[in-house]
Amino acid sequence: MTLHSDVIVPYLHEFGNAAQKAKWLPKCASGELVTAIAMTEPSTGSDLAALRTTARREGDEYVLDGAKTFISNGTLCDLCIVAAKTGGEDPHRSISLFVVEADRPGFVKGKKLAKMGMASQDTSELFFEDCRIPASNLLGQEGLGFFMLMRKLAQERLVVGVAAQAGAAQVVADTVRYCKEREAFGRPIAKFQNTQFELVDCATEVEVGQAFLDRLLVDHVAGKHLVKECSMSKLWHSEMLGRVVDRCLQLFGGYGYMLEYPVTRAYMDARVQRIYAGTSEIMKVIIAKQMGL
Repeated sequence: MTLHSDVIVPYLHEFGNAAQKAKWLPKCASGELVTAIAMTEPSTGSDLAALRTTARREGDEYVLDGAKTFISNGTLCDLCIVAAKTGGEDPHRSISLFVVEADRPGFVKGKKLAKMGMASQDTSELFFEDCRIPASNLLGQEGLGFFMLMRKLAQERLVVGVAAQAGAAQVVADTVRYCKEREAFGRPIAKFQNTQFELVDCATEVEVGQAFLDRLLVDHVAGKHLVKECSMSKLWHSEMLGRVVDRCLQLFGGYGYMLEYPVTRAYMDARVQRIYAGTSEIMKVIIAKQMGL
């Protein structure tokens, strides 16, 4: 839901023309249309300039050819924003964005991928085989796709930061409750100093993360340029979530390894936060550039 509402639909809202907005936004808001965005390819992930999917203009149509992978909402989507090469020597000015309806001939949804975590979220392969779409399905201007992606990726990374922060806070709350109930050596494990120190460390990280996030959200809503700060949030909050959930799971002992416990699922779900929407390593590259390094 957050991918649809906070990541993809904003592309249509900001870059779509009046006809496109009238055609798609009402059904996006009502839930009649589920959206996805297709950037990642089998041979390229973080390096968007190296993507191979192409879109060639033929009269009043574009013809798409290529393959995408790791596409969230890929199985369920009714609309998919697709990044494709439209020509040109400058790799940053050769990418365009297209809105592709799921029922277009040549748009083939591949298998649903089996993931380590986030089992309730569909992630799949997508294929475009001589897929013809009207030229009116071009989103924004041809050749400006890379810049539109860069503009919106800041919000996507902030969304990841919000999710990581909320996940960490929930895991700490669950663990505190469990440690008050679980007994060892005749008393609740919350009474052991090691348990207290671990929970204090985790709770402090959550509080620090919330303060940073609150400031970013205010500045983001105010329209400030936050490429560096949103990348920092994505980096720090996702890494913080990994640290917190790992330490909390340890306090559950053997039960922390059982899938029936929420902390176990949280542990598996947390790992991808450091990968999608740009890996931690890519975040560091972006932040370094924003610092003039």
